[in-house]
Amino acid sequence: MAESNKMKEMPVNKLMIQMGIPMILSMALQAVYNIVDSAFVGNMKVGSEAALNALTLVFPVQMLMVAVGIGTGVGTNALLARTLGQGNSKKAAKVAGNSLFLGVIIYVVCLLFGIFGVKAYIASQTVDAKVLEMGVSYLRICCVISFGIIFFSLFEKLLQATGRSLYSTIGQVVGAVVNIILDPIMIYGIGPCPEMGVKGAAYATVIGQVASAVLLFIFHIKLNKEFGHGAKYMKPDTGIIKEIYAIGLPAIIAQALMSIMVYVMNLILKFNPSAQTAYGLFYKVQQFVLFLAFGLRDAITPIIAFAYGMRSKKRIRDGIKYGLLYTVVLMILGIAITEIFPGAFATLFNAGQSREYFISAMRVISLSFLFAGINIAYQGIYQALNGGLESLVISLLRQLIIILPLAGIFSVFARNGQMGVSLIWWAFPITEIISCFVGYVFLKKIRKNKVDALN
Repeated sequence: MAESNKMKEMPVNKLMIQMGIPMILSMALQAVYNIVDSAFVGNMKVGSEAALNALTLVFPVQMLMVAVGIGTGVGTNALLARTLGQGNSKKAAKVAGNSLFLGVIIYVVCLLFGIFGVKAYIASQTVDAKVLEMGVSYLRICCVISFGIIFFSLFEKLLQATGRSLYSTIGQVVGAVVNIILDPIMIYGIGPCPEMGVKGAAYATVIGQVASAVLLFIFHIKLNKEFGHGAKYMKPDTGIIKEIYAIGLPAIIAQALMSIMVYVMNLILKFNPSAQTAYGLFYKVQQFVLFLAFGLRDAITPIIAFAYGMRSKKRIRDGIKYGLLYTVVLMILGIAITEIFPGAFATLFNAGQSREYFISAMRVISLSFLFAGINIAYQGIYQALNGGLESLVISLLRQLIIILPLAGIFSVFARNGQMGVSLIWWAFPITEIISCFVGYVFLKKIRKNKVDALN
C-alpha cells in the first residue's frame, strides 16, 4: 500500500513533480510516434510529398482512436484513484476490469472501420489517386492492429491511478524505441526487409504500440496489488461503466473534437494542398508541445481526485496551484522552442513546397500554447472534481464553436498565397485566449461549490 500512502501523505508539490515527469515524458514519446513517421516518410526517395499529405489526412482518425482509448482511461484513472482514496478495493477491481471490457468493444469498432470505412474517409479529403492509395494503406493497418494503442492507453492509466507512472513511461519508451528502429528498416527496405514505404511506417507504428501494451499489461498484473485481477472483474457493470464515462466522456469528446477540428481544417485548406500538408506537419509539432500539458494533466487529475476522495481541502488547493504553475512553465518552454527553431523542424520533415506555409503556421499558432496549456490543466482539475460539464464546454469552445467558424471566415480572404493563408492561423491564438477566460470563470465556480463546501 506504499503507493496509496504516497498519494495520501507526500507533499503535493513533490508528488506532482514525481508523478508528472514520467507522465510528461510518456505523452511526449506518444507524440514522437507521429513525428518520427513523418520525418522518415518525408525523406523517401520517391513520392515523399504525396506521402506527407497522406499522413496528414489519416491523422484525425489516429487521434480519434487515441481519444477513445485515453478518454476511457482518464475516466478509469480518476474513478480508480478516488475509489482507492476511499479504501474500497473491491470496487477498484471492478473499475479496472470494466475498463478492459470497454477496451475490447473499442477495438472491435476500430477493426470494422479499418475494413469497411477507410477508403471513403480518405476520398472525402483528396482527389489525388496517389495520396488516396497511400492514405488507405496506412490507415487500414493502423485500424486493424489498433488493439496495441487502445490497451496501452488503458494499462497506462491503471498504473498512473496507483501512482506508478514511472512504469507507464518505461512501456512508452520501449514502444517508441521499437518504432524508431523499425521505421527506416521497413520504410526504406534495409537488410532482409523489403521496401514498404508508407505501409512500413504503419507497421513500425503498430508494432511499437503492441510492444508497449504487452509490457504495461505485465506491469499492471505484477504491481497493481491494491485490487484484484481476473476475467471475473471484466463482467460488465452498468453502474461502473456510467461512472467511468461520467468522468471520461468529456475527455473523449475533447480528444475527438481535436480529430474533427483537424479533419475540417483539412477541408478548409483543400484549396491549397501545400498549406494542407503544412498544417498537418505543424499539428504534429503542436501535439508534441501540448502533450506535455496533457502529461501533467494526467498527474493533476489523480492527485486532486484522491484528495477529493479524502476530502482534503489543502491537498486539492495545492494540486490546483502547482498544476497550473508547472503547466505555464512547460508552455513557455514550448513557445520558445517553436519560435526559435521553425526552420529546423521544416528541414526535419523535408517539407518541400510546404516549407514557407509550415514556418508561417509555426510562428503564429505557437503563440496560443500558453493559453492552450492552461485550458488543458483546467480540464484535468474539472475532471478530478466531477466537473465534466465544464470540461466539455471548454473543449467545445476550443475545438469547435470558436475555432472552426473563425477559420472558415478567415479562409474567404486566404486565397492569395502565403500571406492570405497565414490569416487562418490567427484563429488559433484568438480561440485559446477566449476559452482561457471562460475556463477561469468555471474554476472559480468549482472551487466555491465543491472545494470550499467540503467539511
